[in-house]
Amino acid sequence: MTTEKKSLRIEREVKTLRQLALERMRDAILQSHFLPGERLVERPLCDELGVSRTVVREVLRHLETEGLVENIANLGPVVKKVDIDEAIQIYEIRALLEGSAARACAERATPEIVEKLSQIIDSVQQAFRSKDYDSVLLRVTAFYEHMFESGGKTVAWKLAETLNARINQLRAHTIRAPGRDKASFKEMKKLLDAIEAKDGEAAERASAEHVQAVIKILVDSQTGRNAGGEPTQAEKTARSTAPTRQRRQSAPA
Repeated sequence: MTTEKKSLRIEREVKTLRQLALERMRDAILQSHFLPGERLVERPLCDELGVSRTVVREVLRHLETEGLVENIANLGPVVKKVDIDEAIQIYEIRALLEGSAARACAERATPEIVEKLSQIIDSVQQAFRSKDYDSVLLRVTAFYEHMFESGGKTVAWKLAETLNARINQLRAHTIRAPGRDKASFKEMKKLLDAIEAKDGEAAERASAEHVQAVIKILVDSQTGRNAGGEPTQAEKTARSTAPTRQRRQSAPA
C-alpha cells in the first residue's frame, strides 16, 4: 500500500495587518503625506489606518529602526527631518556599495543585462514625465537591484536594502528638484553606457558622479533653507504633490 507524499508546494503568505500598516505608513512618509517634523499621534493614526494602538505602536517602532521616525521628548514620535550631515554619510556608504556593484556588473555585462537596465531607465523617464514620483522611486530601486544582482553583489544589495528607507526618503526630495528628470536620465545613461562597454572603471566612476550630483542637490537645498528661512522649491513641490488631507491638530496620544 502506497501513501501519498505530502505536497512541498509553498502557499503564498498573506500579509499581516501589521505589515500592511507598516507599508502604508512608510509610503505616506515617502510621499510627503506626513511631512518632516510632523507629529505622529497614535489616536488619529488608529482612525486613519483602521488598526489598533498596539499595531500603530509596533509600526512606529519599526519605522524608528529604519530612520524615518524619531522620538522627541515631550512630543513623542515625529517624522524624522533630513539631517544633511547624516544624509551625506548615507550617500557615502551608498557610493561605495553602488560603485563596486557597477564595476562588477560591467565586467559581467551581457546583452540581456543591458537590455533589462535600459528598459528600467525608460520606465523611470516615463514616470518622471507623468510626475508619478512614487513610481520613480520604485523603478530607480529596481534598476539598482538588477545592477547589484547582475554583478553578483547579492550580499552588498542586502546591505544596501538596510539603507533603502532613508535613501528613498532623501530621493523623495531630490527627484523633485527642477531639471532632475533630465539630469537623472543623463547620469543613469552614462552608467549604462559604461556597463554596456564592459568598462568597469568607467561604470564605477559614473556611479560615483551620480551620487555626488545628488549630494549637491541636498546641500544646495539645505543652504537655501538656512539662508532664507523659507521652504526650498523641492519642499514646496513635495507639499503641492502630497495627497490633499485635513491637517490634524496636535492631540494627546
